[in-house]
Amino acid sequence: QVQLVESGGGLVQAGGSLRLSCAASGRTFSSFTMGWFRQAPGKEREFVAAIITNSGSSYYGDSVKGRFTVFRNNAANMVYLQMNSLKPEDTAVYYCAARTVYRGTIYSASVYDYWGQGTQVTVSS
Repeated sequence: QVQLVESGGGLVQAGGSLRLSCAASGRTFSSFTMGWFRQAPGKEREFVAAIITNSGSSYYGDSVKGRFTVFRNNAANMVYLQMNSLKPEDTAVYYCAARTVYRGTIYSASVYDYWGQGTQVTVSS
């Protein structure tokens, strides 16, 4: 089993920044694709960002391109999401996810094997 625990959420004003952290178990963490998704109550879960390996290969949803950065520290089994220029529309519960077996598209939540419990991000206007 892989366990994921998100942290770093909170309340920020529009235009501010926040960094989310995800701590992962698993001895093969460096081989996992790590993704970030977000979901507001009553809305669909939305792809935010993903990083394949510590090579720096990363991908972003259209709504966050140019504002968010995903990076990882494999030695520490950690993945991060740096969020800048936050907007009220970014308000959601943010989830960390791990894809332990290569399959499908990283943009689809269904290809990820494990999920954290989420951390709330609220952006005020």
